[in-house]
Amino acid sequence: MGAMDLPSDDVREMLMDSLRGFLGEQWSADCVRHGPSPEEVAAIWTKLVGQGIAALGSDPGQGGLREVALVLAELGRAACPAPMWAAALANFALSTSSSEAASDLLDRLHSGAARVAFSFGRLDPDPGAGALQIAGDVATGTLRFVEGAGSCTHLLVATDPAELALVELDAAGVDVASTRAMGAWGLYEVRLSSTPAALISLGAGVLDDLLIKARLALVARAHGAASRAFELVTEYARERRQFGQPIGKFQAVQHKLANGLIALEGVRLILDHATMLHDLDNGDWRYFANCAVAFAGDALRRVSLETHHAFGAIGYADEHEAPLHFKRVHLDTIALGGSTCAKRAVASRLLDPGSSGLPEYDLGPAGNELREQVRRWIAENWSGDRKAEFDSRPFSKREFDAGFALDIGKTGWIGLGWPGEFGGQARSPLEQIAFMEVIERGEAPRIGAAIQANALMMFGTPEQQRTYLPEILRGEAMHGMGYSEPQAGSDLAALKTSAVRDGDHWVINGQKIWTTTWWGKYMFLAARTNKDAVPPHAGISMFIVPMNTPGVAIRPSSTMYDGTFANIFYDNVRIPAENLVGEVNGGWKVLTGALAFERGLVGGGIVLKVAHAFEQLRSHVIARSDDRPALAGDPMVRDRMATLASEIEVGRLLMMHCADLAADGMTPPEYGAISKVFSGELMERFGEAALEILGMRATLSEQMPGAIDNGRFEQNLRHSLMWVISIGTNEIQRSLIAQRALGLPR
Repeated sequence: MGAMDLPSDDVREMLMDSLRGFLGEQWSADCVRHGPSPEEVAAIWTKLVGQGIAALGSDPGQGGLREVALVLAELGRAACPAPMWAAALANFALSTSSSEAASDLLDRLHSGAARVAFSFGRLDPDPGAGALQIAGDVATGTLRFVEGAGSCTHLLVATDPAELALVELDAAGVDVASTRAMGAWGLYEVRLSSTPAALISLGAGVLDDLLIKARLALVARAHGAASRAFELVTEYARERRQFGQPIGKFQAVQHKLANGLIALEGVRLILDHATMLHDLDNGDWRYFANCAVAFAGDALRRVSLETHHAFGAIGYADEHEAPLHFKRVHLDTIALGGSTCAKRAVASRLLDPGSSGLPEYDLGPAGNELREQVRRWIAENWSGDRKAEFDSRPFSKREFDAGFALDIGKTGWIGLGWPGEFGGQARSPLEQIAFMEVIERGEAPRIGAAIQANALMMFGTPEQQRTYLPEILRGEAMHGMGYSEPQAGSDLAALKTSAVRDGDHWVINGQKIWTTTWWGKYMFLAARTNKDAVPPHAGISMFIVPMNTPGVAIRPSSTMYDGTFANIFYDNVRIPAENLVGEVNGGWKVLTGALAFERGLVGGGIVLKVAHAFEQLRSHVIARSDDRPALAGDPMVRDRMATLASEIEVGRLLMMHCADLAADGMTPPEYGAISKVFSGELMERFGEAALEILGMRATLSEQMPGAIDNGRFEQNLRHSLMWVISIGTNEIQRSLIAQRALGLPR
């Protein structure tokens, strides 16, 4: 089945809007607070059947798992316990059966004549879920945690890996008792005593897959609930005043809510990706579904907890709506084995004998083709003795390789995303990701000056574009960024370095620190041209400074990750007036435009680094030695690796989302920041985990005897700090996310 056979995004958005409006008119969350009556649940389900959702899952062309997840998310938002989850599972399972009982139940379900509850019985990983014993055509046993059984007419129960039992809930020998869980009503204990049951045979693997879909669908509903509570607390933070100002202005609240948005976006993207792959019949859907459940379990519960922290006492008042969503999130993320079972499945996919590594994303025909083309080029031009010689150097000598830059400059790939008018190839964001991915896997040195090139294309004069862009494109020139100063790190508007016009020149005086590409041919320099400007950022201009200009003094310094940066002093440095980029006092626009572009790139670049490092770690974890078993057999290692894998997939999907946004124009700064914050901190978590998993040998640094992979893993950890701090610290980025994406006050 192709993408054209599935409901379009426009159709899905119409479904979401229609359902949200319908539930807003027809359902009140107040019904749930003290337990909705079976009659209330049956009534809202009858109305929902009229909205056409009862058949979702039985025919992907009319709506598959992706649409089921959408509906459940809306039900979660509305705190509506309509039995959609069980209906979807019945559709998925029974549509594979040719039995008359299955066909009859589906007809009645879709018409609204039947309401179905569902239990996985003995297949439920939770040991307290209960099971049925089947003797002939009767069933006996106890089932717990059966959702909505009090309002349903039928019960489907898994009795073995390829069989369901169908029970009518008004039959003799059925006892249904309401259960309070997480302080909420809606689950039931169902006791059967020699109750008539019809058995429905299913194909091999149907119920195994159904269990994955069931967990994923519950996560979708939990995401809807967490999102609704998060929206409520964000609105509350804008309005609630303490100490004379809205609490949303406090940095602690802003950062708490920024973390919530990052987590919710991650869950949203991986849920959508997994369900889309399922509906496209892509075999990787199971892996991504398990990653989604593994990530969402902790992420949504954390968002739910932090939501209540931000609400304060008002949030635990029982008459407030937020507690309903707190309960829903926890019930749905713990059921059916939750993230624990999902992590086991992810670990099996990655670590068991014959397993494969992280899946490769479909980047479209052009992106996939370019990925293969770059792979071939890397194999021919960055391998063998040349690569071995480069790898033997200390890390400080591996930040750049002039010969490699010139060679790749001949391909035109440095200008991969540049417009054709500047000599670029005008490739799509997905093609740029393909290139970055292969370069990272090939462990090639950095190339180009993408940020500065972008600024020149946006703000440079025609003469500047003709002078500097071809040099960058050919790999001949690197540009550093001269932004930070001793008293102006994240607060760049406080910079003091001055530029004063003197005839046909600008004269620059001041100091820049933490400059990484200090060895480049040029410096892209921010300087103050109006010391009295209000606000201060209105008096900044941008310049291109050739680094061989008299008066430039460079003081290199080693970094904690074995790289280098420099303190650079500018003492009456005279540069031509035409080296001004953009307008006088208009440098803030140039600077922030370049940084926003970089954050979008950096987020993607970081997660690709982590993904490559994960594959290197995976090879050590699955390796066997004569004297010790493979680390892959350790349950703690398996859990840690599965957690990392799920986080890497979220990071990659945040990167892909930024690419989608860029394809439609430009990635909004707040979304570039989301990707950068998540991926930078993921690199830190990965670095810590790798050392814990591999032990002391992994702490040995490069060129030390016995060092694992020449100190790769410990050096990764030390290097990770740079990605969290540079290009605007993650604390500053969280403030940007809170203010730009959530509308919190500045």
